Amino acid sequence: MNRINQLFETKKENVLSIYFCAGYPEANNSAEVIRTLAENGVDMIEIGIPFSDPMADGTVIQQAAMQSLKNGMSLLRLFDQLQGIREYVEIPLLLMGYLNPIMQYGFENFCISCNAAGIDGCIIPDLPFDDYLRDYKPIAEKYGIKMIMLITPETSEARIRLIDAHTDGFIYMVSSAATTGVQQSFDEQKQDYFHHIQSMSLRNPRMIGFGVSNRETYQMACKNASGAIIGSKFVALLGERRSPEIAIRELLNDLE
Repeated sequence: MNRINQLFETKKENVLSIYFCAGYPEANNSAEVIRTLAENGVDMIEIGIPFSDPMADGTVIQQAAMQSLKNGMSLLRLFDQLQGIREYVEIPLLLMGYLNPIMQYGFENFCISCNAAGIDGCIIPDLPFDDYLRDYKPIAEKYGIKMIMLITPETSEARIRLIDAHTDGFIYMVSSAATTGVQQSFDEQKQDYFHHIQSMSLRNPRMIGFGVSNRETYQMACKNASGAIIGSKFVALLGERRSPEIAIRELLNDLE
């Protein structure tokens, strides 16, 4: 069984997934960040592939991606850094990135490299769902890579049910149609959206991301889904503290 499925089989609530941008703030710290997060009780990790035009991301992750590229990070270098990571880490690992660098690498080659590195899933925000069904799903399934799809408050109920029927692992539930970033709370409109999706009784578990950054937003996400994805807050702390250990402990303290 894929590690993502195993996670949601064994843990039904309060799942914590952390995103970081590979190659930030240091060029060669990807394995260290992954090991540190796992050692501190994080349930799942999303490893960001830096890209020059991260359209779904806010300022914090955009700046991290730019610095990562300046540091010389690339997909080839990332896969090199991930070699042997499964000797130390058992939790699910996903790659999150935009279609352009993945297509330059070659999608099947990408899936082969993911499989060899022990990557369990992939999130490609700008991959159209229809293209995924037609061209990408068979290849990803061949190599055991779960393709995780995003939904937003603007996604139609029909499309959400189609995604639920044709994907496996979890659904990435974006809290708003805006870019990533820190929010202090979720307003009534977002809460109505959470409740509506919850009422649909979807087959796949859901994780809420975009704007989760403190105790209030984390608890609200966990109340309305299987758990939460935190990116910008951790990336900011990592850039400021320059230490994965200090950054994750400070974040976990903020969530208590």
